[in-house]
Order: sequence, then C-alpha cells, then structure tokens
Amino acid sequence: MQTIENAKQFKIRSLTNSVYLPTIFISIGQGSVLSFVPLFAKDLGGSIAIAGLVFAMRGLGIVVFDIPAGLIIDKIGQRKSHLLSIIFITISALCTAFSQNILHLSISVFIFGAATSLWMLARLSFVSAITPVDQRGRVISLIGGSHRIGNFVGPILGGFIAQYYSFVEVMLVLFVGAIGALIMIFLYLPHVENTPKTMIEKDSNSFVAVFREYKYIFLTAGTAMLLLQVLRQTRLVMLPLWSDSIGLEPKDIGLIIGISSAVDMSLFLPVGVAMDRFGRRWAAGASLLLMSLSMILITSTNDFGSLMLVGLLSGFANGLGSGIGMTLGADFAPQRHQGQFLGIWRFVTDIGTSSGPFIVAGVAGLATLSIASVSVGLSGLIGVLLVWKKVPETLRKKGGGN
Repeated sequence: MQTIENAKQFKIRSLTNSVYLPTIFISIGQGSVLSFVPLFAKDLGGSIAIAGLVFAMRGLGIVVFDIPAGLIIDKIGQRKSHLLSIIFITISALCTAFSQNILHLSISVFIFGAATSLWMLARLSFVSAITPVDQRGRVISLIGGSHRIGNFVGPILGGFIAQYYSFVEVMLVLFVGAIGALIMIFLYLPHVENTPKTMIEKDSNSFVAVFREYKYIFLTAGTAMLLLQVLRQTRLVMLPLWSDSIGLEPKDIGLIIGISSAVDMSLFLPVGVAMDRFGRRWAAGASLLLMSLSMILITSTNDFGSLMLVGLLSGFANGLGSGIGMTLGADFAPQRHQGQFLGIWRFVTDIGTSSGPFIVAGVAGLATLSIASVSVGLSGLIGVLLVWKKVPETLRKKGGGN
C-alpha cells in the first residue's frame, strides 16, 4: 500500500490505478444495471409506473445518504470509506441480481444508491486532499470522463447479455465490476493523513454549523449545480420521450442518444485542461446556457434531423460541464470539516439529480411535455445568472479554498 509523501510531486497519471480504473469498473456495472433495472422490475411483475419507482430508488438512496457519508469519511478516513462503499456496492449487486420480487429489488437498488453516495464522496474527498488546485480541473474531468466511458460501454454490454442470457446476468456485471474496483482500491489507493482527531474534537462543528458558515456558497454555487443536474437528468428523460412523441423508431432514438453521448464523452479531457487554464466559471456557465437552450429548442423539432442537431447540442453542453460540480465542490471545501462540507455539497446537487425526472413527469402530467421541457430550460438560465453574478472564480483562490 502506498503513502503520499510529497504533494509537490503529484502526477495525474498516479491516479490511474487508484481512481480512474476503479471508476470505469464501477461505471460499466452501473451503466448495465441502470439501463435494465426498469425492465427487470417489469419482468418481476411490476407495472410501468412501479418500474419507474424502482429506478428512482437509487437517486433516493444517494440523497438520503449524502450527509451521513460525509460524517463517515470524517470518522473513519478516506481509504476505509472507499473499501466500505465498494463492499456494499458488491452486496447490493448480488441482492439486485437475485431479487425475487419488487420489494426486494427496490431495497437492493436503494442500498446501491446509498453505497454509491459514499463511494462518490470518498473519491471526491481523496482527490480534493491530494490534488493541487491548478491540476484539479483535469483530474476531476478525467473522473467524469471515466464515468462516461463506463456508462457508454455498460448499456451496450448489458444489452448483449440480456439478449442472449437474462437480466440476472446483466445485474451481475455490477458485481464483477465492483470486485475489480475493490481489488484496485485495496492495492493502489494510498493513505492520506486526515484532520487530526484532536482538532475534530476541539472544533467539532455540526453539519448545521458548517452549512451556516458556508451558506453563501451552497445557496449560490450549490444552487447553480443543482439546476445543472436537473437539466442533465431532464435531458436523459426528454430525448427518448420526445423522440417517441414525434414518431421516431427505436433505432433512431438509440442513434440520437448514442451519438449525443459520444460527443459528450469526447470533451472531458480538453475541458479539464481548459478549466485549469481559464477557470471554472466559463465551463459552468457555458454548460448551463447551452443545456438550457437545448431543452427549449427540443420542443421545436419534428423529425430525425432536427432532433439529432438538438441532441448533439445537448451532448456538447453536457461535455462542457464534465466534472464541474465535483471540481467546484473540491475547490470550495475547507480542509477542516472537508467531509461534512462535501456531504452537504453533494446533498444539494443530488437533489437536482433525483428531482429532474419527477419535475418532467409532474409538469407533463399537469400540462404538456413541451411545457415541461421549456420550464426546465428557463430555470437553467437562473443558474447561468448565479454563475456569472454570484459564484467566485475558484481557480484564483490559492490553496483551492482550503
């Protein structure tokens, strides 16, 4: 096991085995599972509505566990938190694969969400602690890129397995990926010195106190990232729903989403470099603005060509924001109470992650799908204003705000 001795000697490639490969392994499994959990729920006898509810249990698990995850990291440290999270992801994968009814499947997916919250927060806390601020954009955008690679491969792999085997084997892809990640973390994740326990005992601020101290950041930058997450989740819902509403065939829908995802995936490295050279605000603002525009424009499309153009725009917009939420969180996080701060940060932004599909469903139910998409697009413009008027440029903060 490695130990970090000199932060000045930090090299991005040193995170390949401890961060990037484990992220790809987990993301491949996640992409496989999340693509087919709704169909697995239907296979167990659930209705379409129940299948959607089962899918939403992961987001609920993440939101519910964001703040406890921060407390766990502060108590047991980053390395143990990584290992604990992957152990529970492995358990949830087995429980998901061998679920016998909807209740069991829902609980398993919820546990997966809770474990994912601890996994993501532990990884962000680790990267925040060891990465110099002038390299942080590249480091975290590469994490976002690792997610995108896994989430691109996972559904394709899961579809092949589902075609020739069953949903059980699809769910086991997550188990295999988690085992691979567990081995990599155990062998390669270095030890990082945590905040001394005496300091924690002497100044043990509660989550409420941490929120009060940094409430301006949470209410401005946090809200902007919440709105970006709403836009991202709305994009995932709107592209297939709008495609179906204008009469496109399934192969056309898959092509639009696939090419849009490919554009998204291609941007994470140049965006990371640009964030470290030109700052974070431009990436956040541009991503929010173009994503908002794409959600408004999607309602004016009526054929394959026009929707493909909007799909490409949304993929480009999402790619511009690769890793931006994690980067800002890492920049703003104080060294003392880092876990608590990042737990609140993720809780705020993950509200957007879990609420996006519900917002679309609710507005579409009361009005129309077009109004739902335009409403979310307009709300994203609030995020643009927050970024450009209220959010400071964290790249210029020496020490990354610590």
